[in-house]
Amino acid sequence: MIEPKICCIFNLAPHYRAPIFKLMDQELGCDFYFGDRVQTPIKTMEVTELKGYQKTLKNIYIPKTGFEWQKGAWTLIFKPYTHYIITGTPGSLSNWLLLIWSKLLGKKVFAWSHGIKGNETKNGLLIAKNFYKLCDKILLYGERGKTKMEALGFASNNLVPIYNSLDYKVQWPIRQQLKPRDIYYNHFNNHDPVLIYVGRIQKRKKLDLLVQAVHDLNQEGTHCNLVIVGSDVDDNELPKMVEMLGIQDKVWFFGPCYLEEKIAELLFNAAVCVTPGPVGLTALHALTYGCPVISNDNFENQMPEYESIVPGVSGDFFQDDNLTDLKHTITSWITMDDKTKKEVRDNASKLISEKYNPNYQIEVLQNILIC
Repeated sequence: MIEPKICCIFNLAPHYRAPIFKLMDQELGCDFYFGDRVQTPIKTMEVTELKGYQKTLKNIYIPKTGFEWQKGAWTLIFKPYTHYIITGTPGSLSNWLLLIWSKLLGKKVFAWSHGIKGNETKNGLLIAKNFYKLCDKILLYGERGKTKMEALGFASNNLVPIYNSLDYKVQWPIRQQLKPRDIYYNHFNNHDPVLIYVGRIQKRKKLDLLVQAVHDLNQEGTHCNLVIVGSDVDDNELPKMVEMLGIQDKVWFFGPCYLEEKIAELLFNAAVCVTPGPVGLTALHALTYGCPVISNDNFENQMPEYESIVPGVSGDFFQDDNLTDLKHTITSWITMDDKTKKEVRDNASKLISEKYNPNYQIEVLQNILIC
């Protein structure tokens, strides 16, 4: 058996990235080293499912500095690997050391990262630019990061959009079997279009703005329902707000759901998915099942998955924090005729099958590793 030449050093092994990590394990023969934790609660995968799993490293966060250290990471540069794929965090001091040594030893390092978003402080931008200059290639979650970095003088051929993905292998067959159901009529006892939110219920998601929009739209004669799928992690008072506005019959707090077939049914039968705050992976989840997505236009503070929202094709943007514009945007998407709805549904799913999936990502990795 040939010893793997690719070493992956990541800050964590998120559960949602298990499909791409497994493909890298199978197709590229990678060795994997993962950090033990990050500073936000994220569900992790079972790392022992990877044949190439080597070790879990301790992440040490240096208080009030923005810097961190991954114990044992930088010394992996002395192992017989030719290529390294790392989490591209400019604040990782251990990665800085690994990058410096890679230049001395003639090894290649690829950073998997958001890149430069445009909302960095002056010092943060200086640190990030020098960090990424040490990398041989930067694997980016989206095109915006590439555009920003090209403007700063980075060579285009070293900036490689790899996007993001969920469990395409599981989700796509489910998508093929989906049909319209009466799940919402059975709950709301009406045929009004349904808005949906799927994800953790956090203040940063600005769901209070969505609840207010639902109230106002119904008051103004544009009748609609709202279903919120997810667990409350910020002790939000949304149920109290719904009760105060008197729209209990229009809002369904579904709660957390981990059954993919049920989430698929909810998304497929909804008119549009709305995330007033940063949208993230929710966009990919919704589009997979043909549900268009609405989010805000504050792109510097968005998650990279916002790029999967193509205005008029797979969703739309409203002016950040503007309730009137949010209502207008929602109205335009819930009053479409059936023919347009089918076109939108097909366009949404097509975007996922073209590039937001692990198969596309593994092709990107194979291409740059062969070069």
